[in-house]
Amino acid sequence: MEYPIDEPVQLSFPLPRSLDTKIHMRLTIKSKVIMLFLTTVAVDDQNQAVPMGSFVYALPDRYNPSQPLSTTIYSVEATLEFTTRLAKILAKKTQMPIYVGNSISFANTGLGGTVEEEMEAFKQVVEVSLDKLQGVIKSTVALPNGTGSS
Repeated sequence: MEYPIDEPVQLSFPLPRSLDTKIHMRLTIKSKVIMLFLTTVAVDDQNQAVPMGSFVYALPDRYNPSQPLSTTIYSVEATLEFTTRLAKILAKKTQMPIYVGNSISFANTGLGGTVEEEMEAFKQVVEVSLDKLQGVIKSTVALPNGTGSS
C-alpha cells in the first residue's frame, strides 16, 4: 500500500473481554502527520452519540528519540492516560507527528474496566495501529555519523 493515503482506514475489532462491544478505529495518514480516532460502540448503543474523549498531539523528540513529546489538546480524565501513552508510542515508532482522539469506554468489559482489561485493549489497539502503519514506520538504525538511514 502506498503512503500517504488519501482515504482513511476505518475498521473495527472486538473490545477484549467484552461480549458485544467493538472498538472503532479511523486512521488517516498524510505526508507530514498521522491522525487516529478511537471509540467503542456496544450493540445496544449503536444509534447513540458517544461523548468526546481526550485529544492528544505527540511528536518525536529529535534530541531524545526514546521520549516523544506530547501535549493535551482536549482532556477527559477517564481517557487521558490511555490516549497520551498511545500517541507517544505511535510517534516513537513512526517518527512522525500524530494526533490521537480517544473515547474508548471500558464500562462494558467483563469487570467494568480493570487495569488488566485496559492493558489488553491498549495492546490490541497498538498492534492493529502498527500493522496499518507498516508503510510509514521508519528504521531506527543509525549510520556511523549519527544520521538516520533515510
